[in-house]
Amino acid sequence: MTKKPSNTDVSIIIVNYKSWRHLKNCLEAFKTIQSEVFSFEIIVVDNHSNDGMLDTFSLAFPNVNFKVNIGNNGFANGCNFGAKHAQGEYLFFLNPDTIANEDAIHKLLDFARLHHTVGIVSCHQKNHNGSYEKTERLFPSLFTLFGLTRAIYKKGNQQKIQKQYDKHASMIYPDWVSGSVVFMSRKWFDQIQGWNEDYWMYYEDVDICKRVQEANGKIALLQDVEIIHNHGGASRINVKTASITKTEVLISKHVYINNHFKGIDRFLSQLLLVLSNIIFKTVLGIVGLIFFFIPKLRLILNIYLKLVKYYIKALFKGTWLSKRSLNY
Repeated sequence: MTKKPSNTDVSIIIVNYKSWRHLKNCLEAFKTIQSEVFSFEIIVVDNHSNDGMLDTFSLAFPNVNFKVNIGNNGFANGCNFGAKHAQGEYLFFLNPDTIANEDAIHKLLDFARLHHTVGIVSCHQKNHNGSYEKTERLFPSLFTLFGLTRAIYKKGNQQKIQKQYDKHASMIYPDWVSGSVVFMSRKWFDQIQGWNEDYWMYYEDVDICKRVQEANGKIALLQDVEIIHNHGGASRINVKTASITKTEVLISKHVYINNHFKGIDRFLSQLLLVLSNIIFKTVLGIVGLIFFFIPKLRLILNIYLKLVKYYIKALFKGTWLSKRSLNY
């Protein structure tokens, strides 16, 4: 992942899997950018949608560099695949359901250039309904994994958290930022060896921020900069897809614990998470079995069955990784 000689300032990397409607809006927005301040390229990594839409988009957006992945290998792999083909000094990872603008990119670039100790820069994400996504994101720990313990932890550390996530500051330093908007230099990307492909989907953003901080880097979020994010467009396509992605959230939490927790904290966290998921999901699974004709309850049942299957395989295979991970 060595730096390539190039005059390109920013490589915008978008990982897509059948999110064509959102991707169209995302790419259309870049047509309005005629910046003389920075140069950029757009790379769309299609995770093998294999639905015939790629040719249509290639014709509609001739200035976009479309790359086809060999399979739906997950977000982290798609980002790394795009970075290998990128020419920019800076890498800007975006979800297909985002809409960026020239001012936001310019400010993110300027900030990254001026603050070399900051490994990742992000900004406010504005939902289609006008609300903003939360910026208060804490690294998972034995005390923040579960709702009750997290509430107790936040109450006991209220002043510290309020100071870290000052709503009136132009910039804050959160523990981690959403993977839907991640801006970083190629130097930092190479230093931490890119995105961790242990994760198929979810928690790869928490992981990359954790590794930046472990390398003595900072995570910054510019609160006077915003990008539109139509949240959910990249993964919540239908009930079948939702059952997969929601199960992967739970699986990726196990992967993160295994990668970043140590000793007794790791053992207790894994054990409590398994027990919590099995007990809670068993109750919901029974309800879903009885009322399987209701789509939402059928979804819950599907998640329960996938989770049980995952735990059985984890026991016999000796790994917390998802079977969808390339490192499985």
